[in-house]
Amino acid sequence: MTETGGDSRFEPDPEELVDPDEVVGLPEGWVIDSPDPDSADVARLTTLLRDHEREGRGWPGAGREDVLVEVSGPGLRTRQNVVVRDGTGLIRAWGSVHDRAVGRMLLVHVVERGLPERVARACSDVVVEWAVGQAREVGSARGLEVQQIDTGAFADDERQHRWLAASGFERVRTWWQMSRPVTPEETALVPAAELWSDRGVTVRLVRRRDDGMPDEDDLRAVHDVLEEAFTDHFNSKPETFDEFLHRLREDPGHRWDHWWLASLDQADGPAQPVGALVATVSEATEGPDGSYVAYIGVIEAARGRGVAKGLLRTVIADAAARGRDRVGLEVDADSETGAHHLYRSLGWETSYVTESWHRDVAVPEPVSEPATP
Repeated sequence: MTETGGDSRFEPDPEELVDPDEVVGLPEGWVIDSPDPDSADVARLTTLLRDHEREGRGWPGAGREDVLVEVSGPGLRTRQNVVVRDGTGLIRAWGSVHDRAVGRMLLVHVVERGLPERVARACSDVVVEWAVGQAREVGSARGLEVQQIDTGAFADDERQHRWLAASGFERVRTWWQMSRPVTPEETALVPAAELWSDRGVTVRLVRRRDDGMPDEDDLRAVHDVLEEAFTDHFNSKPETFDEFLHRLREDPGHRWDHWWLASLDQADGPAQPVGALVATVSEATEGPDGSYVAYIGVIEAARGRGVAKGLLRTVIADAAARGRDRVGLEVDADSETGAHHLYRSLGWETSYVTESWHRDVAVPEPVSEPATP
C-alpha cells in the first residue's frame, strides 16, 4: 500500500469505502485496489487517460508525468487513488481525488473505452461510491457539514454526462479552453518580459534569491492578489499559501521563471501589487512547446487600468522569446466579467469546451465516545 503521509485526510484502503461484492454488474474476479506508482500501472493509467481524452475531445494530451502527479510522491499528501482490476490484474477504471481547498474535492473519473455498458457503468459506480466515501472523510477532517465533489467532462462526452447525472452530479458550469498562436516577432509586445513599466503599471518576474529560489514575499504577494481577485468568481474556495504553493509546484510544467507580478504606482507610498499571472510549460511530443496561463487575476480596485492586458502581452512575448508557438488558457464561459472579450481581442480562440459537474455530500457528525465511568 502506498504511503500517503501523515497529513492526508483520505482513507487509504479502498475496500473500507466500497465492497466490490455489492456492486451490481462488476464481473466475478474483478477487484478494487490502489495503483502502484512503481509498476506498469503508470503506463496503463496513461493509456486509459489518453483514450479518455481522445474520445471526449478528439485528441490526447496527457502524458506519464501527469499521471505521476496523481499517484506518486508529494502529490499523495493531498490525493488518493482507486483502480478497478479485472481477473488478470489489468486496470479497467481509475479514480483520483484531490483535497483541493476547503469544501472542494476534485475527482478524476476514467473508465476504459469499449467495455460493455453494464460492466463500464459498474466501474463508474465503484469510482463514484469511493469518491463519496472520501468526500465524507475529507469533510469530516476539515470539520465541514457538506463536502463538494467537483469533476469535469468534455462537452461532447455523452457517456460521461449520462453516468454523472445518474450518480447525482449536476452540470454547473461551462469552460472554454482557448489557444493563441505565437510568432517570433511578438517578443516586441513589451519592452522586456522580465520587467517593464508603462503609465504607472509595472510588470516583473518574481524576484529570485541568491540560491535561485523565488523570494517568499513575492510568492505571498502573488497568492494574496489571486485570492482577492477570485473572491467573487464561480466556486472560489479559500486556499492557504502552503496549499497553493504545494499544488502549483506539482504541475509537470511548473517553472519559477513563469510567475509575474503587476503593481500600480502610488503617490503616497510604494507600488501596490494588483495583478498576477502564473504560467506553465505545455510540453509537446512533436514540434515546439507552448505556454499555458494557469492563473491570471487583477484585484477589483485596479481593473480597467490595462493590467490584465499587460500581463497577457507579457506572457505572449515571453513565449515568443522562448521559441514557443502558442499560449493556452481557460475561461469561464458563463462569467459576467466578460474576460473572453479581452482574450478574443488579443487573438485567443476556443479549441474545445469542458464542463464542471458537482455533487454535494453531507458529512455525518462524528460519533461521540461514551464517557468512561
